[in-house]
Amino acid sequence: MAENQPVFDGMDLLTLEFWIIYHIVIAIFIVIDLWVAHRREELTFRDATIWSIIWIIVGVAWGGVVYYFYGLEALGLYMAAYLIEKMLSMDNLFVFAVIFSYFSVPMKIQPLVLYVGIITAVIFRALFIYGGILLIKAFHFSIVIFGAILLYSGYKLTKEKKVSVEPEKNPIVKMAKKYLPITDKYYGTKFIVRNQGKLYFTPLILVLFTIETTDIIFAVDSIPAVLAITTNFFIAYTSNISAVLGLRALYSLISLTVLRFKYVGKALAIILMYLGFKMILSGLNIFYIPTSISVTIVMTILIGSVILSLLKKDGDSEGDKTI
Repeated sequence: MAENQPVFDGMDLLTLEFWIIYHIVIAIFIVIDLWVAHRREELTFRDATIWSIIWIIVGVAWGGVVYYFYGLEALGLYMAAYLIEKMLSMDNLFVFAVIFSYFSVPMKIQPLVLYVGIITAVIFRALFIYGGILLIKAFHFSIVIFGAILLYSGYKLTKEKKVSVEPEKNPIVKMAKKYLPITDKYYGTKFIVRNQGKLYFTPLILVLFTIETTDIIFAVDSIPAVLAITTNFFIAYTSNISAVLGLRALYSLISLTVLRFKYVGKALAIILMYLGFKMILSGLNIFYIPTSISVTIVMTILIGSVILSLLKKDGDSEGDKTI
């Protein structure tokens, strides 16, 4: 999908003023979400479901802005990218649950740590997306490399049945433990505390380091996936941001282990392999699949997997993650 795309009208929208206003609005959304999390020590299933729906509506509503300025084809690309990133984010939250459990992070402060990690991850992803776009435009053959990464990522998803996270083997965490003065207990939401005139880091810094490095690894799957949809920075970046909004509520649903989209993993595996195969064909100038067909295929598989998961939510599936 990323190749031979039309130049969308309305690119003058992407001014410095636009980006400032856009990020201010996103910051307000994040503050609202954190405020809701702060008011309640733990979201109920009902509240988590309502807020997850609200943030999904916000993400879909941004598609209206994309359509207004860029047209129907851009809307299709945005929705496909948004859905893939949302599903990949949901899959990643299982790993975050393992990290919080490993470090025994109190439920009350998990939302803050999650969002600090998300905000910094957004910065990295913006850089990765921009760099990936430049790489594809400068070296067309790099499309084949991205395609191979997606093929391998999809293959891994078909094989993995259990989330495995070992923070103690994370080199960043090991280095932090060796060189940073770290307390042996949490002090609320504080990352740094003063004790007897000296500054110490709390274990939250280790949690943050683990989440950040893990998210960078996730980007190896996420960024090629969105670039397989579009190399338009505006669509690729904002679809990522929209997918990130509401992860706190979605995490609450997952941590409650009530809602499990057990067919999404298989759907993502199929989609990643399809996009990888498509990028390789295009990169080698063998065959180009029209954007409209690819968007239809991706959205049909994703929506179908969610519907099937909801219809068959009872019982365990072989593809379920074990936390």
